[in-house]
Amino acid sequence: MIIQHLFPVFALIALGSALKRFGLTNPAFLAVTDRLIYFIFFPILLFWKIGAAEQAFNAEAGRFYLAVIGTVICIYMVSTLYILIFKIPAFQAGTFSQSCYRFNSYVGLAVILSVLGEPAVARFGVLIGLVIPLINVLSVTTLIWFSATPGRVEQRLQKTLVSILTNPLVIGCAAGLLYAAWINRFPLFIENTLRLGASITLPLALLSIGGSLTPQTLKRHFPLAAVGAGFKLVLLPAIGFAILQLAGISGDDFALGVIFFALPTSTAIYVLSAQLKSDTELASATIVLSTALSFFTLSAVLWLLKAQSLLNPI
Repeated sequence: MIIQHLFPVFALIALGSALKRFGLTNPAFLAVTDRLIYFIFFPILLFWKIGAAEQAFNAEAGRFYLAVIGTVICIYMVSTLYILIFKIPAFQAGTFSQSCYRFNSYVGLAVILSVLGEPAVARFGVLIGLVIPLINVLSVTTLIWFSATPGRVEQRLQKTLVSILTNPLVIGCAAGLLYAAWINRFPLFIENTLRLGASITLPLALLSIGGSLTPQTLKRHFPLAAVGAGFKLVLLPAIGFAILQLAGISGDDFALGVIFFALPTSTAIYVLSAQLKSDTELASATIVLSTALSFFTLSAVLWLLKAQSLLNPI
């Protein structure tokens, strides 16, 4: 079961890394690919899946979303305490904080689609539409808090608000929710067009993730990168598992939540760290380590869900 669901995802990531290593892709190609995925194809996929889905907000869904949001806030608070107690340098604090809770939505979509099927993709789309704004606020708050240039706080807060409102994934999710509320079905020719466009998303995204991995900095930043990966891949799933159970979440929502918590750190931490003058080398190291280790954490999660009969036998 683990090989059938996870091997294709990580094989494409490894292929992306190999293609770059042998010169078949380059940074310019990967930059264009990232923009196409982020601004066009992933929002199309979210709009398509959410726009034709069943009602996304009800009491059960609300409990699920709140449980996930509560978990993210918990890990943010714990990671901030770690920064203060262990005196993480200000230059690295913002990057470290992000590495503890930012998630790779492309890997998540690929695994969820494979494990739980298309109905879960719409729920996942709404979830990331709610969590992404929260994570942006938490990330920028920490980056500002530990910034050496506090006089620019208002500018950064304004930039954060603009980034949330213009985030393509948030826009795709919001558009899908509005469409689902008003219409909730696509004409066949539109359905086929969206399906064709969305089918490009995951292969390109996984190849791009592989091409973006830069392990050269891992040795220099291994200790702190390992702590960040531990927060993201061990502590976050453990806290999330407990909160989901306490909230009475069950079935596919429980499986979706546990998989979501075990996802690797997002490559977006590099971009935000560069924009707000935090440690990009630590970001690269954490992304590489977290992505590599996530194969094992996701394998453990799938085994756990299978043991609890929450996944269908393969």
